[in-house]
Parts: sequence; structure tokens; C-alpha cells
Amino acid sequence: MAVGLGSRQAADEEARAEVEVLNSRLEKTRILNTKLAASLSRLEGSGKSVQEAIGPLYGNTHRLQVLGTNIDGIISAIERIRQPSDIKSNEEDIIRKGPEKAGLAAFLSSVKRVNKALSELRQTNLRSNQQAVADLTRLLKSGNTQLETHFQKILQEDSRPIEPLHFITKDKPFPMLSQDKTTRLGLINSYIVSANRQSGAAPGESPMLQVYAGVRGPYLTATLQNLAAASVNTAKKKTPDALYRQGTNGMGTYAKGMEGAFLAEYDNICALFSRDEWGKVFNLTCQGAISELARTLRELNSHIKANLTTDCYLAYEIIEIMSSLSSSLEDRTGELKPSFAAALKPVRETGKSSLAELLEDTRRRVSTLPMIPADAAAVPITSETMTRLQTMVDFLRPISSIMISLGDGGWKATAASNSSSDQIPSLNSFDVGADGKQIFAHYSIDTIDSLLAALEQKGKPLLKGKQALGVFLANNATIVDRMIRNSDLQPLLSSRMADVDKWRKNGAQLYTAAWREPCGHLLDVQYTNRGSQRPPSGSAAAIDSAAILKGLSSKDKDAIKEKFRLFNTSFDDLIAKHKSLNMEREVREMLARQVQQMIEPLYCRFWDRYHEVDKGKGKYVKYDKGSISAVFLSLS
Repeated sequence: MAVGLGSRQAADEEARAEVEVLNSRLEKTRILNTKLAASLSRLEGSGKSVQEAIGPLYGNTHRLQVLGTNIDGIISAIERIRQPSDIKSNEEDIIRKGPEKAGLAAFLSSVKRVNKALSELRQTNLRSNQQAVADLTRLLKSGNTQLETHFQKILQEDSRPIEPLHFITKDKPFPMLSQDKTTRLGLINSYIVSANRQSGAAPGESPMLQVYAGVRGPYLTATLQNLAAASVNTAKKKTPDALYRQGTNGMGTYAKGMEGAFLAEYDNICALFSRDEWGKVFNLTCQGAISELARTLRELNSHIKANLTTDCYLAYEIIEIMSSLSSSLEDRTGELKPSFAAALKPVRETGKSSLAELLEDTRRRVSTLPMIPADAAAVPITSETMTRLQTMVDFLRPISSIMISLGDGGWKATAASNSSSDQIPSLNSFDVGADGKQIFAHYSIDTIDSLLAALEQKGKPLLKGKQALGVFLANNATIVDRMIRNSDLQPLLSSRMADVDKWRKNGAQLYTAAWREPCGHLLDVQYTNRGSQRPPSGSAAAIDSAAILKGLSSKDKDAIKEKFRLFNTSFDDLIAKHKSLNMEREVREMLARQVQQMIEPLYCRFWDRYHEVDKGKGKYVKYDKGSISAVFLSLS
């Protein structure tokens, strides 16, 4: 019991001790809180004092910072205001010296600096800089002008006219600008183009294009001027009526010179200018030379029109030469085709109209012939017309081009349809179904038909009798046939020879019509007595002329004698007429053969039956079979 009580007292004592410890700690905590509250109160008071002290100082510091920034801005502005004057002072001396004295590289660098400074100065938009902007603008303009002048001067050094024949005859390329000059010109052009782009100018509006064309254009014109003059001079002929011969005009050489000079110029341009400027510069540069070409072609065209029948071939040659030149330059440069087309148009129109005009000229010349040869000989206009067609074959390509543009038979329209465009047609540009050679063959046959029809019409009232008219037509048709077969016309007209042969056949029919009269005298009836048998017929050996005549009455015998007499008269007259006519060898052989085939069988039959009518005296029977055969042989 006592132990239990002691233990509990001990526990209570221990609890009281713990409570006392806790109370002691609470008191300390209260005292600490009191001190903290006092400290916070004092700190709050101190903070208000610090704020009141520091506030004005911070405001002053901020204002000082703003002021410093403004001062820096003012200093910077002052520097910018002073800069133009410094730039002008630094660059003006170089620009005044010019690119030659200062050196192109130094001059370009100076101008570029001025350009850059001017651009930056304009962006400041300060009123105080207006005078500086004006000064730098004048300085830059002066520098650009000097560069353009220098560019022009460098170009002129290599732009003295040259003798093109030297390069053409030796097959040498035309000279280009030297590499050194190309480099210097390229530097200047690059700067000017860049400056223009900065100023807002449209692409391709650089003044250097005009400067280049202004120097090189006259160079090209002067270089080619002698060739142009030679083309006109070589068109003049010593013999006015002589046909133009292919290649005798200077236009071919002129075109070669123009091609060489233009291609060299195009290479120069490609080395100096940007791709988008090539075409414009090239057209500007070549325009003067093409204008001179156009003037030359107009002068040649006037000559051709005044001598169309002899010089139409020059028109065809010019068309071929200029079309080839235009195509060649277009393939290489892509330019100038419209300009060449416009220059060529007058000659091309003359070439087109010449086809109809030559046909009309043929008819007109036949109609104005003062006479037809009495011996029915062929007239010179036939060979002249065929010579013209033969010569046309030498110019078949340009003529085919013209004929395709006219269309088959287009030459039958009026000679002045002339409704073409300014484009140079090429064979590849037409309908693939069109065949210029076939159209030319058609034109040739139309020409031949017009010629022979006009000759027939002219010969009818002037030649007496169908015999002479027939020989006349056959002669001219034979010359036509011969000149086709003995020339390059033959492959073109081989399928149309029947159109020519019909005229020769027409002539032969007219000629042989006159021989119907002696043929009529050789026709008879079979004379028989009522009681006798019909006279035998068949081979000569089976015919007994004496027996046949014995069965005839005196009146019938007299009729036979008259037939022989009339035949002899008519036959002799026709033979004499035949021998008096002037025939081409082929015509004489043809007509002799036809007359023989027509007369000899009839005469031999008649002779076999009735040659005993004059008992071999020859009074009525002038020809035996052998002698009449000899006569026919003499005709050929």
C-alpha cells in the first residue's frame, strides 16, 4: 500500500515539474513576442524615414538617365548632320577627276558610296539635310553622267567601221569587243543598272541600252553600207534585155556580212547586259542597219518592177536569201524576224504579183507580134518563155514558198491581190498537204497553155491555110517539149507532158486536114460489067490493071485519068507547100510519117488497079509506087 502511494506521488511530482517547465517557456515566448512587436514598430518607423529620404533621390536619378539618352541622341543626330558634308568633301575630289584620272575602280567605289549615303540621308527626312541631299544628288548625277560618257568613249574605241569583205572572203568571224573593254563596260553597266533599280526605274529602262545602241548601231550601219551599195550597183546590167543570172547580185554577200556582224554584236550584248535586256538592246542596235537594208530592198524592188520579165528572178533570189538570213538569226538570237519581214515585204509582194504579170506579159507580147513567119517557123517568144520557166527552177524554193502562199491557181487572180501579212513564211509554216513543186508544175502548164493558145489565136488570121497553122503550132509545141526534156523542168513536168503533146497533135491534125483532098481523088468505086466477075482485090501480084481497065467504059477510063491528074496537081502543090514550110526536125519527121501513112496505102492501091490507064506514058500516072515512096522519104 505504501509502495503504491509513493509511486503515485512521484508521478504527480513529475507532472508538476513538466507544467512548470511549460509555464516557464510560455513566459519566455510572451516576452519575445513583446520584443518582436516593439522591433516591428521601430522598423516601420525607420522604413517610412528611408522612403522619405530615398524617393527624391530616385526621381532625380531617372531624370538624369533620360537626359543622358537625349544627349546621346542629339550627339548622334549631330553626327548624321555632319556626315553628308564629310562625304561630299571626301568624294567630290574623286568624282571631279573623272574615271580616267581617278581610275575606274576608285571612281565606281566613290560613286557607290555617294549613292549609299544619299539613300540613307533621304531616309532621315530631316529638314536640315535638304541642302545636303541636293548637293549629293548633283554630285551623284555628275558621277553617273561621267560614267555614261566613259562607257560611250570605251565603246567608240572599238567601233570604227571595218571592211566586211575581208572577213567574208576569208571566212573569219567578225571582230568583237576586247576582253578588257568588255570587263570595264560590264562594271559600269552593272552599277548603272543597280542604281536605276534603287531609284525605282522599270526593268530594261537603263540609259546604257540607248548609249550602247547609239554607238554600235552606227558602227553596224557604216560597216555594211558598202555591201548595200554593191547590191544596188550589181543589179544594173550592161544589156537591158539580158535575163538575171543567179548569184550575180551582191545581195548574197550583203546577207553574209549582215549575219556575221549581227551575230558578233549579239555576243557582245550577251557579255555586257542581263538576259532580260538582250533582245531590246539587240533590236535597238540593229535597227539602223535594217533600215538601210529596207531602203536598199526598196531600190532593188523598183529596179525589178521596171524590168520584171528579165529580173523577176532577182526578186526570188532576194526572198530566198533574206528568208534564210532571218531564220538563221532567229534560231541564234530569237530576234529580228518581224523587222526583216517588214523590210522584205515590197520585194515579196513583187515576187507574188510577178507570176500573174508574167502570164499576162506572155499573152500581151504574142498579141503585139507584128507578124507570124510565113513559113510557119516557131517564134522567139516560145523559147524565151520556156527559158523563163527553166530559170525559175533555179529558184524553186522561194517560188514554191510564194506559190503555196498564193494557193494552187492563185496566180490567175488579179496581179495585185497583195493581201499578205508582214511575216516571212517558210515552207514549214504552211499546210503539210501543200506541195510547192506540184503547184509550180501547174503554173508551168498554165504558162504553156496561155502561150500556145495566144499563138494559135494570133496565127489564124495571119497564116494562110490550116497546113501552115498546123505546122506553126506543132513547131512551137515541139520547142516547148524539147526545152522541158532537156532541162530541170523534166522531172517536175514529166506527169504533165500529155498537156504539151496535145498541142502538137492539134497542129498535126490541122496540117493533115489539107491532105484530105488528094486522098479523095484516090477513092473510087468498083467498076464491073454486068456479066463479068468482080475484079480481084488483095495483093498487088493478084491485080491485073490491064484487065480491070479493059472492063471499063471509055467514060470510066476518062474519070480514072482525071483522078490521076487531080491527085498529081493536089499532091504536088502540097509537097511544094510542105517543103516551103520551116519545120523543126521532130515536126518534119512526124508530119512526113503521118502523110505517108495517110496517102501511100491509098495511092498504091489505086496505082495497082489503074496505072495502065496511060499505058506507061506517064501522061496521067506521074508516080509509080517506088517514086511516090521516094517523095515521102524526101519529106522527112
